Amino acid sequence: MQIFKKFTFEAAHHLAANVEAGHPYSRLHGHSFSAEIYFSGNPDKKTGWVIDFALIEQHIEDIKKDLDHGYLNDLEGLSNPTLENIAIWIWERLYKVSTKVSKVVVMRGSCGEGCIYEGP
Repeated sequence: MQIFKKFTFEAAHHLAANVEAGHPYSRLHGHSFSAEIYFSGNPDKKTGWVIDFALIEQHIEDIKKDLDHGYLNDLEGLSNPTLENIAIWIWERLYKVSTKVSKVVVMRGSCGEGCIYEGP
């Protein structure tokens, strides 16, 4: 069984390290990102939950404090903040608190782009 939680964040970044000079992504720009975090497992016999949504919300708020209205390139582990690396970055933080995390989806809705990461 899978459960999921969605959240959004606004952030700026640039990808100058991995694109040619003059590429549009080499300049500082921002996006409205959305993310979906999935957790897999069997519901606990006592609580009926795969995982407590209150616990999920607490950890997502911690992640959002770093991401929201920030400059992604300044975050440790995100010097090259592609969609792929953002998804991995989120996964690594959540996996530390719950091994039930099974999938991280990060999207730039206005661009129609996204990334799905299902772990190493």
